[in-house]
Amino acid sequence: MKRDIISVFDMKDDIQDILSLAAKLKSGEKYTPVLQGKTLALIFEKSSTRTRTSFEVGIYQLGGHSVHLNQHESQMGRGETIEDTAKVLSRFADCIAYRAFNHSDVCTLAENASIPVINALDDLEHPCQIIADLLTITEKKHKLKGLKLSYIGDGNNVCNSLMIGCALTGINFVAGCPEGYMPDQDIVEESAKIASANGCSLTITTDPVEAATDADVIYTDAWVSMGQEDQAKEKEKLFAPYQINAALMSHAKKDCIFMHCLPAHRGLEVTEDVIDGSQSVVFDEAENRLHAQKAIMLTIIPH
Repeated sequence: MKRDIISVFDMKDDIQDILSLAAKLKSGEKYTPVLQGKTLALIFEKSSTRTRTSFEVGIYQLGGHSVHLNQHESQMGRGETIEDTAKVLSRFADCIAYRAFNHSDVCTLAENASIPVINALDDLEHPCQIIADLLTITEKKHKLKGLKLSYIGDGNNVCNSLMIGCALTGINFVAGCPEGYMPDQDIVEESAKIASANGCSLTITTDPVEAATDADVIYTDAWVSMGQEDQAKEKEKLFAPYQINAALMSHAKKDCIFMHCLPAHRGLEVTEDVIDGSQSVVFDEAENRLHAQKAIMLTIIPH
């Protein structure tokens, strides 16, 4: 039976195994020929630097190759249904990574594809990012369980996926978000159940200082996601108290690390002194996207 990774929930039974595999791949353990002859189809409705590059480099390093399709190059941009696209690509490729505006479209593609589908970002989740994040935290803190991760900013797709990942691995998670920009309520409720079973906590607050206090990890993302550019001025004003700066970082533990999935808007969600400072691990985090994608592909692509 084929396996899809649409949500971090889809890795609930083996997230530690995937993280261990990613670490082995990063350490130099060779898997180059394992996916020889395999093809990864990349469907990207949104622009991408880290996600697309890490998938293309990753499948190449594992012995396979990729085919990239955007809205202007595929028939999806001219009205072909997602269902038909899924069925056609299933005859050509061995896996599809889909970066979409709508979560429902990723689900529709997965339901109609006979090959594995990976959510390469949609408006609800960003599961591949979270494997890279957890790998980075493990490298820097040498553990996951019992840490406090504070996500401060827009309760978006990254926030949703981080919340699940923290619950699954025993990290105490705090989301500090303005009213009206909280994480998805269904994901909050399901993650809270998992967190309780794993002996960790999940807290939602509107107070950025409360969120940052005693944090081992402070994480933020862009305030304005792709497709929300018309909301930029309004959100920048509302989110100003949630900027990650030296004053806010001072409430965290002295060895707190700063994370951002990038791209960053310096001077908005984070100040330059923080993102370029000694506590920042954003470029290690970005590099780990490569190792995370490789681990996910090796886990779900038959070989």
